[in-house]
Amino acid sequence: MKYIRKTIVWSIALLFGSGVVFAQKAERKNVREGNKLYTAEKYTEAEIAYRKGVDVNPRSAEGTYNLGNALYKQGKFPEAAEQYQLIAGQSQKMMETNEGKERLAGVYHNVGNIFMQEKDYGKSVEAYKQSLRINPKDDETRYNLALAQKLLEDQQNEDQGQDQQQDEQNQDQEQNQDQQDQQQNQDDQKENKTQEEEQPNEQMSQDNAQQILDAFLQDEKDTQEKVKKAQMEQRERRRTEKEW
Repeated sequence: MKYIRKTIVWSIALLFGSGVVFAQKAERKNVREGNKLYTAEKYTEAEIAYRKGVDVNPRSAEGTYNLGNALYKQGKFPEAAEQYQLIAGQSQKMMETNEGKERLAGVYHNVGNIFMQEKDYGKSVEAYKQSLRINPKDDETRYNLALAQKLLEDQQNEDQGQDQQQDEQNQDQEQNQDQQDQQQNQDDQKENKTQEEEQPNEQMSQDNAQQILDAFLQDEKDTQEKVKKAQMEQRERRRTEKEW
């Protein structure tokens, strides 16, 4: 019974080992094929080959790194960044070998390039610095870092200039508004003053009209009194004549 169990265990181990070996061979074959296509600048075909290798072994550092490079060459920057992120997640293991260090430095270099394409110069600077920490002798990365720092400085100065210009525009608008408000207040004061000046004139006109009316009525009253007086005098003369 024990012999049978041992036979089963060894059979399973043999099958598992055979499967691993087959997967490794398939991975290496696809990666090598991808490398040939990549060298020939057939990046789309290389991508397909690398994906086959990664499908067989998702933990393949070489396949993942090369797939990221093939995507980068096609301008598929977000997809390339995803592959580079997977490599960066294995940084501790990759730092154990010189080959792993070289690939990891290349990952951060390419990530810096991606951020440069997106004009995110701050993140680009940090990526290049990380690459140089791993491989300080990479002159290309050092040059890119200097360029990214210069572009970042220019971008910050431009943003600062735009902010200053916006502040000046806001101040001008506030000053114009204050001037308009001040002018409006002055106009309101003039209008109020004019109305105040017009009101006495209107009152004076009413007073003059009343005086004219009173004078007319007085004249009419005097006239009536004169008429009455004349009538009385006439009647008086008639009566006197009759008496004679």
